[in-house]
Amino acid sequence: MGTSAVNHPFAQSDPAVTAPPVVVARGLTKTYDTGASQIHALDGVDIEFHRGAFTAIMGPSGSGKSTLMHCLAGLDTSTSGTVHLGRTQITGMRDAELTRLRRDRIGFIFQSFNLLPMLTARQNILLPSQIAKRTVDRARLDHIVDVVGLSERLDHLPAKLSGGQQQRVAVARALLNAPEVVYADEPTGNLDSRSGAEILAFLQNSTRELHQTIVMVTHDPVAASYADRVVFLRDGRLVDEVTDPTAELVSARLLNLEV
Repeated sequence: MGTSAVNHPFAQSDPAVTAPPVVVARGLTKTYDTGASQIHALDGVDIEFHRGAFTAIMGPSGSGKSTLMHCLAGLDTSTSGTVHLGRTQITGMRDAELTRLRRDRIGFIFQSFNLLPMLTARQNILLPSQIAKRTVDRARLDHIVDVVGLSERLDHLPAKLSGGQQQRVAVARALLNAPEVVYADEPTGNLDSRSGAEILAFLQNSTRELHQTIVMVTHDPVAASYADRVVFLRDGRLVDEVTDPTAELVSARLLNLEV
């Protein structure tokens, strides 16, 4: 699947980087006070994510990559600095406002598929829209279901689906309402290599075909190689970045960070 994604019939030119960024973080810090000392999980991070781009966030264990994603997504609060989603500053928002923002403007894909076992694949995909009382774009639904290869599985419960198929449901659910950004946290962590490659190809295709913005935390250089850009953190700081990554290049950069 990894090689075929490059030749996908919907593949277009490189993502535009001239449009205003979808997500902007400036001076982002996150400090945990343990009593005896302070841990700087994020230490002055400045970063932008553009529309239609697929970015992977990597770094050694404890580098702050998951903390960064959680602060960008409004799942955690930063100690200082700002995060903007479009023109909206999400830092400083009240919980109720953040809940609405995450529901209406952000998509999430997690390592655990987070499907409701009593609902069919179709019902799981549609659930966030129903909760938000949002009209579903049926043409987009049909298109996404076709792209992720679920057309024959929509009436199946999660227990009747493979891990890869369950994650495809989660991907379709995240993409359905055209969120401004999708955050994917180790989305292939529970999948075999073939299923993982399929999910990564779907995410890659969504940036080209749907102009979707994807930000993915991963520890896997092969997964990162599907992205347009890889940014590297160490000790809560952005320390490196590569574009047009290969698994070999990403592995080498990670090894340098471990030294």
